[in-house]
Amino acid sequence: MSARSEPVLRAPQSRSKEGTVIVNYPFSAVLGMADMRLALLLNAVSPAIGGVLVRGEKGTAKSTAVRALAALLPPVRRVAGCRFGCDPAEPDPGCPDGPHPVGAAVETRPARLVELPVGAAEDRVVGSLDLEKALGEGVRAFEPGLLAAAHRGVLYVDEVNLLHDHLVDLLLDAAAMGRSHVEREGVSVSHAARFLLVGTMNPEEGELRPQLLDRFGLTVEVGASRDPEVRVEVVRRRLAADADPAGFAARWADADAEIAGQVADARRRLPGVRLPDAALRQIAEVCAAFDVDGMRADIVTARTALAHAAWHGRDRVSIDDVRVAARLALPHRRRRDPFDTPGLDEKRLDEALQRAQDAHPDDPDDDGPDDDGPGGGGPSGGGGPADGGGSGGDVVDQRVPGPAESAPAEGDAGPDGRTEVPSGADDGGSPQRPTDDPGGHAQPGDRHTADGGDDPDQGRNGGADGQPVAVPRGGLKARVLTAPGVGDGVPGRRSRARTGRGRTTGARVPTGRVGALHLPATVRAAAPHQASRGRLSGPLRLRPDDVREAVREGREGNLVLFVVDASGSMGARQRMTTVKDAVLALLTDAYQRRDKVAVIAFHGAEAQTLLPATSSVLAASTRLAELPTGGRTPLAEGLLAAADLLRVERLRDPSRRPLVLVVTDGRATAGNRPLDRAAAAAAVLAATGAPCVVVDCETGPVRLNLARRLATQLGAPHHPLAALTHPDTRGSALPVAA
Repeated sequence: MSARSEPVLRAPQSRSKEGTVIVNYPFSAVLGMADMRLALLLNAVSPAIGGVLVRGEKGTAKSTAVRALAALLPPVRRVAGCRFGCDPAEPDPGCPDGPHPVGAAVETRPARLVELPVGAAEDRVVGSLDLEKALGEGVRAFEPGLLAAAHRGVLYVDEVNLLHDHLVDLLLDAAAMGRSHVEREGVSVSHAARFLLVGTMNPEEGELRPQLLDRFGLTVEVGASRDPEVRVEVVRRRLAADADPAGFAARWADADAEIAGQVADARRRLPGVRLPDAALRQIAEVCAAFDVDGMRADIVTARTALAHAAWHGRDRVSIDDVRVAARLALPHRRRRDPFDTPGLDEKRLDEALQRAQDAHPDDPDDDGPDDDGPGGGGPSGGGGPADGGGSGGDVVDQRVPGPAESAPAEGDAGPDGRTEVPSGADDGGSPQRPTDDPGGHAQPGDRHTADGGDDPDQGRNGGADGQPVAVPRGGLKARVLTAPGVGDGVPGRRSRARTGRGRTTGARVPTGRVGALHLPATVRAAAPHQASRGRLSGPLRLRPDDVREAVREGREGNLVLFVVDASGSMGARQRMTTVKDAVLALLTDAYQRRDKVAVIAFHGAEAQTLLPATSSVLAASTRLAELPTGGRTPLAEGLLAAADLLRVERLRDPSRRPLVLVVTDGRATAGNRPLDRAAAAAAVLAATGAPCVVVDCETGPVRLNLARRLATQLGAPHHPLAALTHPDTRGSALPVAA
């Protein structure tokens, strides 16, 4: 879906397919979220920064702010009729609609916001070729995709962490190179694709791979404010916008126009901003201090510092610009594994900047902090244009404040130590902004650092909101477990599956839109009919029923369901520590293989779903760290809970095959006739058809072999706990079929 906005000085609007006018929420009316608004505006000033990844809990105005951003961008001049938005001043020489003659007609349109659906196919993203015309007539008939539509605008991907990895690769490659290339069966099309890439995600639903995280220029964490006054004002504004969208947008139009003007001014100012050697040394010192990989962090930080200086009207980068840039560019680049919590230790940041200053105390370019730095006006402060604030019903003067008039930073407390809301903000729609705590734009990693757990082998990190996170022992790896057979699931890296990517294993007649063309099979299907079609020479004459698509086999991601025995027998002799280590190693393996995970624990008299199916390994680790132990062993309840979860997930995600790991010593002690009930529950779980693995945790010289008996009842293989992990990465795969 693509949305168009009206010219910058008017209320941001778009039209639905039915022709009704949709008025977007004004950018200046978004309350708080200072880091998010700052990151978006800096990318609007300098798209070379590489985009923004907004991480945060649901319902925090992530999508609202991004959709409002396009209205702040300057209008786009393009060659009239060009589907690829060529700039008339510098038309793309390789444009598929070109070449464009000198003096071609020019038209002006608003900057576009193009939204990429999570379920979009590759052809919809990059565009598609008419294969029949390309092969039969040699004509490059190309239908542009979303990357072409987003050229010179904003490409927005909501829930980017749920997008298939190969599509994320395509997006980030196009964003980095500024071009999109479509290569299919020897037919090649290339066009310009320069856009501001914005992704939003809820970390509870899973993480992006580190390689993909690194390709986003900036990242910010957002969360809802815990200040009741701020929450009241947010609801007031939302209700006012819903009741009268056009009127609400009109009340904030001047504030949005002011921000749009500052974006345009900063863009013009940017080429003249200097980056002195002192600032470069500060950037290098900070990136080295946080041990980030590669040089992209240094480059992005430098570009961000330049944009921040231009935004504040300076012609030279200062230490404050470097500090703000590092806070936005580095948090997601310091993660080493899925159990690391994102964030930046600001004390370490200040120490690194101080070391750079101490190393060159006499550098004439090092002027020290500016009064209008990150705590002053502008998008990072409380009185700048990103806030859209005001008082008494009038729009506040949103000029970039100078050193003598810098505004207080967002979150500054009043005389009584509390944040304040101006008393005039009760009309439900006037642009009046509480002086709020930005409410969640602080990084969780700034508040929580790793500390030792109760067990010396079981570390704990600080997770989001301070929850403990179980951390695996270094070097412990899980052996590979795969589902038997060949599935049709979502792309991943675990089990064999028929997917759109991978090695070609055959050809078939397409049942819908053609995926990957199988050229030899297509030619073989068309060859016997060439004489009857009147072909004597020239291109092959094709018809739609000749086309064959390739059948490819790759790897799929699975739903790995952990059913963990947390009863008293498991807690004895530190056995649970070993179990947690093994499960954490398996969680790491699930993250690397792009699986979903779910965790069920049973102890006492019942089973509990600690974690519904999710792609967030960090969330699973958090639940595991909090796992209580003790009591009897309700094995039957644990197996029945697993069967129920599989039934629900089969309805919700039918293409994803499950893999159930039952981690237990096989004992059953809760309820009447516990072993008989456990055997009946095992039959219910086996009837689901989900492949299972029984991980035997029994230790000691006396063995009851109850876990082995459970494996027989489930029709599952039986593996001792020690066989599930190994100290390095050279372990062989373990069988899943019984």
